[in-house]
Amino acid sequence: MLWITLLLGIFAAKADAQLQLPAGLNHLRFGCSQITIERLDPLVNPGLVGTPHTHQVVGGNAFKPSMPSTDISEIAGCTTCGPADDLSNYWTANLYFKARNGTYKRVPQVPNRLLFNDAFTTKTNGGMVVYYIAQGKKQVTAFQPGFRMLVGDPMRRTPKYKSQSCFRCYTGPNFGGDNMAPCADSKVDFEGFPPAACPGGIRSNVLYPTCWDGKNLDTPNHQDHVAYPVGGPSSFLMDTGKCPSTHPIRIPQLMLEIVWDTTKFNNKADWPTDGSQPFVFSNGDPTGYGQHGDYVFGWKGDALQRAMDANGGFSATLGNQRSQDISVANQCKIAKTVVEDSDGWMTQLPGNPISVRRRGQ
Repeated sequence: MLWITLLLGIFAAKADAQLQLPAGLNHLRFGCSQITIERLDPLVNPGLVGTPHTHQVVGGNAFKPSMPSTDISEIAGCTTCGPADDLSNYWTANLYFKARNGTYKRVPQVPNRLLFNDAFTTKTNGGMVVYYIAQGKKQVTAFQPGFRMLVGDPMRRTPKYKSQSCFRCYTGPNFGGDNMAPCADSKVDFEGFPPAACPGGIRSNVLYPTCWDGKNLDTPNHQDHVAYPVGGPSSFLMDTGKCPSTHPIRIPQLMLEIVWDTTKFNNKADWPTDGSQPFVFSNGDPTGYGQHGDYVFGWKGDALQRAMDANGGFSATLGNQRSQDISVANQCKIAKTVVEDSDGWMTQLPGNPISVRRRGQ
């Protein structure tokens, strides 16, 4: 399926309308393999070895319990991502299946679909796809060394912004039903976990705010230095809202995309007896509304700004990125700090998850 089909739901107002992309849109998309799965969170729990819940992490090998507020690209020596100059780290909660007998099993992540001739992304070891988007040349200011942020609230159990956090329920194998932009398809996109079994698996999309105060590289809650446009969050690829006066600097639209292979857990005989969906995030969230994502910037030099200042394009190498082969990326590793089982069946979620309340409770 071509990327032009993916965007159809955004730009085609009528069935016979001519498809027009925003002039000069810069769309950098690339895959990253996992570098670790463990209970570490250098943003929310810096220095703590064995945080309350597990995360799946991609990116540079500077990831550890504590990460200094400095230029991470000077500390990391390799990355699991396609662009060799992106030594940033990105991480989200893990997804688990809770069987009828009360045991848990981590849901594996699988490589994403082929787009823009980017074979790297189709060969990753789990991980995720990362997007950076600018409406045009000189429209955004790339993140600065030391920048970090968190989006989402692991405590949330009610809907808030479907355009910023959603789950696509694939209708069949090979990304079936993937015909519209992220979070834009009312038939297959849900803000919480899909209520029924998804024949082709589930995809997570996590979008970050696009306005910055221009001063702070971080704040105590890792959120106050960034904001959404005045009119609220924009849809994917359509970030045209005005930034508030408190956060006047427009930054790239960052999005994380994770494909969970839930197909092996579609047997309803293993689901809860009340028929409710059986998936839960590692933080104890059985609704999906608590989906969240962490980010520590670590691009070398002007590599990211070059991509955002290109003359328009959809590519994994936008801005003449220095790409690397998947075999090289998968050699980038770190030693595990928290050694515990992450793949077997377990009687409880690792750590001390914050809540297992379901919708309406």
